[in-house]
Amino acid sequence: MTTRRVTTFAAATAAVAILLTGCSSSDAPASAPAAGGAVTPEAVTAAVGALDGIVTADLQATGIPGAAVAVVYRGQVVYAKGFGVRQVGRPEPVDADTVFQVASVSKAIAGSVIGAAATQKRASWTDTIASRLPGFTLSDPYVGANVTVADMLAHRSGLPESQFSTDILEDLGYSQADILARQRLLPLEPFRETWGYTNYGLTSGGEAAAAAAGTTWADLAQQTIFGPLGMASSSYRYADVANRPDRAALHKREANGSWTPSLTFDVDPQAPAGGASTSVNDMTKWMTMLLAEGKNGATTVIDTANLNQMWGPQVQRAPVEDVGGPFQFYGEGWNVERDSSDRLSVNHSGAFQTGSGTNVKLLPTEGLGIVTLTNGTPDGLAEAINQRFFDQVENGKQSRDWLALYRQAFAQLSEPVDPTDYTKPAPQVTPPQAPTAYVGTYRSDFWGDLVVSTAPDGTLSMVVGPERQQYPLAHYTGDTFWFTPRGESAFGNSGLVFAGPQLTVNAWNKVPGLGVFRKVG
Repeated sequence: MTTRRVTTFAAATAAVAILLTGCSSSDAPASAPAAGGAVTPEAVTAAVGALDGIVTADLQATGIPGAAVAVVYRGQVVYAKGFGVRQVGRPEPVDADTVFQVASVSKAIAGSVIGAAATQKRASWTDTIASRLPGFTLSDPYVGANVTVADMLAHRSGLPESQFSTDILEDLGYSQADILARQRLLPLEPFRETWGYTNYGLTSGGEAAAAAAGTTWADLAQQTIFGPLGMASSSYRYADVANRPDRAALHKREANGSWTPSLTFDVDPQAPAGGASTSVNDMTKWMTMLLAEGKNGATTVIDTANLNQMWGPQVQRAPVEDVGGPFQFYGEGWNVERDSSDRLSVNHSGAFQTGSGTNVKLLPTEGLGIVTLTNGTPDGLAEAINQRFFDQVENGKQSRDWLALYRQAFAQLSEPVDPTDYTKPAPQVTPPQAPTAYVGTYRSDFWGDLVVSTAPDGTLSMVVGPERQQYPLAHYTGDTFWFTPRGESAFGNSGLVFAGPQLTVNAWNKVPGLGVFRKVG
């Protein structure tokens, strides 16, 4: 994740990229896994035997309510187990059939959905988005006309990271159609040269593939992956997970350390990027197919060409800082690496601040894979469990404190978008103008109208978005006020700076100029 944070809709999206390229800690690994030692049946058996203790200890250390873990090796499910509870305050335990909302692990599944559809000649990686989604374009007309499904799944379209743009539109209540259309207003980095993690870019690719196949995204996933593999508890529809009897609630960690459960988190608008739900028992069927070179028994689900497309290095995810350092790539919905034994290693994480942390990691040449699903605000638990397992397999021991390392990296990524601490007095406080000086309608082509009004007591508030979300404004100093954003992309408080006919929302201005509104009334 370059500078991206652990968020909602991605959720480990950007965080995973940073974690896998190394974090700022002096003892952080250059890549993971660091060793890439021999994989033997005996080593796998020993590591599986250690998993109960690993998961139990790490759950206790983090306080996350529940987790489920499964391991596949050479076509066999060698471990599948649940830990903890589905929802705090209730007794029902997590088991291997408990359904979790898996956040950005959805992207890896999406890559396989499109790979299977391409194998069946129902869609193509080279389909342009504009040819399948009428009216689609981007700020550069050439890119808008030529960007493909493959470009979007690999995050190489040039769109900026979505946490600072389109994800916030979802928080404000905009529809998928509105959000996909407003991507045309975003500035672009060089096409097919830079990697920028964007949920709605990838969603554009998924929706274009579904349109090519003449169906919806959720139905395409059911027809190509979930149905053929017998993944009866898996879906890209929120309505399906909402009705599962064995379902894990999401849990948000509050400032006081308590957990707030949620059973109503609907991310259908960006389903290809973050809307999948599944159990570890279902995931073992998917991992088994992938590790069998795309075959489900005698049936080819994803042929070799499309598996190579999915796991091929489509774009470099981050620059190599040291000569001879590890390269980090992204495929089609997957992080792609080579370990120190020059073996292909693929993985993806998912993270919802509302309360889900997930990770899947495969070593295809060894037929080995692990998935961990958790139901709490992500802090590296899923990644640590999976990395500890691979470390145990390859080295017979824990070469470092993986949980501490990942927790530190996730904490850094969750720092406020606006660095000012508005809860403390400004170094020099100057009074505001009269409230009427700020009242009015401020317009942004991207965000829509933002209406500032005043109450009888003189306090200000603003209303924004199609749901007319209301936020009270508190004075900081001079013409600067602040508010607390809501939603998955909300990290801390944000300044709101008036300057004559112009208004800038700091948290929405990480893409320079995007958070600027002009007064129209």
